[in-house]
Amino acid sequence: MEAEICCLPEVKIGNHGLRKRVLHKGNSWKTPFPGDEVEVRYTLRLKDGEFFDSSHDKGTPFKFRLGQGEVIRGWDEGIATMKKGERAIFTVPPEMAYGEIGSPPTVPPYATLIFDIEMVSWYSIRDITGDGGILKKIMREGEGWATPKDADEVLVKYVASTEDGIIVSKSDEELEFSLTDGYLCPAMSKAVKTMRKGEKAELSVKFSYCSRYPGDAHCNNDITATNSKLTIDLELLSWKNVIDVMGDKKILKKVIKMGDGFDRPSEGSLAKVIYIGRKDDGTIFECKGTPEEPFEYICLEEQINEGLDRAVMTMRKGEQATVKVSSEFLHGTENGKWPPTASVLYEIMLINFAKEKSFWKMDTQEKLEACQSKKSDGNALFKAGRFELASKKYEKASKYIEFDHSFNDDEKSLASSLLSSCSLNNAACKLKLGKYFEASRLCTKVLEVDPCCVKALFRRSQSYLRTSDLEKAEADIKRALAIDPNNREVRLVYQELKDKKRQYFRQEAEIFTNMLSSMG
Repeated sequence: MEAEICCLPEVKIGNHGLRKRVLHKGNSWKTPFPGDEVEVRYTLRLKDGEFFDSSHDKGTPFKFRLGQGEVIRGWDEGIATMKKGERAIFTVPPEMAYGEIGSPPTVPPYATLIFDIEMVSWYSIRDITGDGGILKKIMREGEGWATPKDADEVLVKYVASTEDGIIVSKSDEELEFSLTDGYLCPAMSKAVKTMRKGEKAELSVKFSYCSRYPGDAHCNNDITATNSKLTIDLELLSWKNVIDVMGDKKILKKVIKMGDGFDRPSEGSLAKVIYIGRKDDGTIFECKGTPEEPFEYICLEEQINEGLDRAVMTMRKGEQATVKVSSEFLHGTENGKWPPTASVLYEIMLINFAKEKSFWKMDTQEKLEACQSKKSDGNALFKAGRFELASKKYEKASKYIEFDHSFNDDEKSLASSLLSSCSLNNAACKLKLGKYFEASRLCTKVLEVDPCCVKALFRRSQSYLRTSDLEKAEADIKRALAIDPNNREVRLVYQELKDKKRQYFRQEAEIFTNMLSSMG
């Protein structure tokens, strides 16, 4: 047997004389990490001597934490190379064993040790907080690679007990809680965020991480009273993704069923949905669509509640979710006023959606048609008094043709006319919305192409009037009247300018009179 072992290849580990011969290969590719709790069986003898120590005699495997200085250096470095089920002979030089002192009476000074070691198993131990406050021993590996995020809702089983085995809290069956709110103590949430679905772990929690959450009554005893460590046996069964849609916790989407693929609706997409809206007390106030006839709408066109609309744009085909929307997004949801603290809960399923064709995939004719279609939509919205949405339509219409250089001569003429029309209509929207600088910018854009455009001069003069830039307003009005002397709209704004100038001069005169009076 000794001769057979000597014929096996020997591998050198490190630069200090540690050597290893594999007697039996392991059944996995994984090896333990520093901090892991390993279980081994071993026998020990001196070089050229008989075996004098063995875990077999004790009846149970030997346990220790790898890389923590609990065993000789030769073990820490050698066992770190072993796989589960592997058996190997290690030759450990004195400097990696007991050195010049030895371990009397069994190990003399400068002794080389021969270990026959079998790796039984190990448990991964992770220092979650980096200060030893929460140590997680993985008892069963989880599935996949994903772990819960900060806002997710998790489903767990747990038992929490003190060092002397007294159970202070446990889940009777399955327990669901939000990682945002936490449960029992901070260690629970911190640990769960490192776990995968189906994973079982044993947590060793120091006193400083055992404090209970305010108002938490799910504990049979005060877990901080003993000033000792807490052990929590924890299993992560599953979790539901909670997405903070806007990043301010005003629209929270909880995924009930994952959707297919990776694509999501975008602005302008045609979405098919089924949803129910409930008040805080559970009363249904809105219900749209059925499996046979889903409700269809265009994303971000104010056809449904804005909060729900934005949540839908984070969903995938077939996804089911609940969406909690705060009071800020409830205007227009129902007749009457909502309390400032009100919120509603939507239960929604995205059946399907169709995105608009990207402009870079269109030919020139398709771009012109798309521009005309969006412009028509904008006109209808403007007539309905929905100026913000109309402005977006005009902007989108312009993007189809603004930077395209592939039009032929006839198409260029039509594109130029459409672009000017969209810019002027958008300027009208900006005037209604009180965005006067943007309105004047759009008109200037048109005038750079067509300096004699009366409508552009007229709307820019209105912008200048609203910002009290009377000289520029007068210049635009006079140019417009020189081109079209009988234009009624321009004449009316000219009268408005005159009235404003008279008011301005009157105010100046009053200020001057008051100054003279104060001077005596």
